[in-house]
Amino acid sequence: MIISPTAQTLLTLTALSGECSTDVPALLGVADSYREKFIRKLKNDNLIKMHSKDGLKGYRLTPAAKELLRFDDPKRFLFFLTGSSDTNRPRSDLPRRLRLQHASIVYATFLNAGITIFRDEKPLIFRPDFRDTAILPLPVFYHSREIKELGDEHTKINNSRIQGILLAPSCIYAVFYTGDSLLKWEYRTELRVKALLNYHAGRSVLSRGRVEPAYNPDTPIKALFIGKGMGTALKLLTSTGGYQKSYFHLDKSFDYFHYIPSDPAGETLLRVLCSPELMKDLKTLLLSDLHPPCIDLPLEHDAVTEDGLPVLLAFDFDMLRLVRFHTALSFQALRGHLICFDFQADVLREFFGADIEIETIDLKKFERRFLP
Repeated sequence: MIISPTAQTLLTLTALSGECSTDVPALLGVADSYREKFIRKLKNDNLIKMHSKDGLKGYRLTPAAKELLRFDDPKRFLFFLTGSSDTNRPRSDLPRRLRLQHASIVYATFLNAGITIFRDEKPLIFRPDFRDTAILPLPVFYHSREIKELGDEHTKINNSRIQGILLAPSCIYAVFYTGDSLLKWEYRTELRVKALLNYHAGRSVLSRGRVEPAYNPDTPIKALFIGKGMGTALKLLTSTGGYQKSYFHLDKSFDYFHYIPSDPAGETLLRVLCSPELMKDLKTLLLSDLHPPCIDLPLEHDAVTEDGLPVLLAFDFDMLRLVRFHTALSFQALRGHLICFDFQADVLREFFGADIEIETIDLKKFERRFLP
């Protein structure tokens, strides 16, 4: 059977997640006008089937597709396509299906951004029997189910909304998918996620002698939120947590809360967030025509304009830092200056209002210069 590369990728992401979101074909470059034909062929070839319940549709593998993947690449797929796990025998209740579909979007986003996601391409460092010094193919993503191979230790964060962890050269990201709405949030649980990752970076799985490049107790542990479009970012920035603060709001569980949309613009930003060199080069370029920070200004800032306005580099979309800057400007009755990517500008303009000047980075020009 001849399967196109895009179809193979969709089957792969469905295997890794258990149920693939209908949004994923678009992330794989399948045009809307062609999607129906693309999916119909996979159905006719008895490789996928549509599962629809509670108003939610998703793609699942047929037994024939599972057998084909297990036979062709057992190292990549056996973990996901054996036993009674959610990836091999997905349940039908809505919350669990949503989590599986969210995983498929995270996998697709990371794959497009050049991040290692496959088990046969990364060391299985969370298995209790792993004793070698692992060479990490950074950046590399481990899904929460892979982290569960730690055993009882993982029960401390069982209620976390974390999708997995993304190991980058200079930090560790706890990855969350929020879609187009606020996700459930429990401060103490997510704080335990950060504590667990701090522990492993300093003394266990991710420390020197266990992995190379190694992490240390001072490695920043950051939250990375992936959502549907930039409109969701405004919801996150302005959320107070809802009734009994049971939904997401910016708190102190993490020191950084970055946001990227699940689209090509977000994939480019993800490449920046995972590359200290790209981050440094971009910051150097943006600050080259500005004055150094002013110690007399009573707020956190990166530079000062010719007119004396405090400047914040906002392109990394650290929501916690954006909120601090907004609060300080309001409290001090000051105007500020933001530098961001063009796709982030509308949301920031709406969030900051009249207190801000916005300078944008053309995303396409950036990609041509920094990501040839």
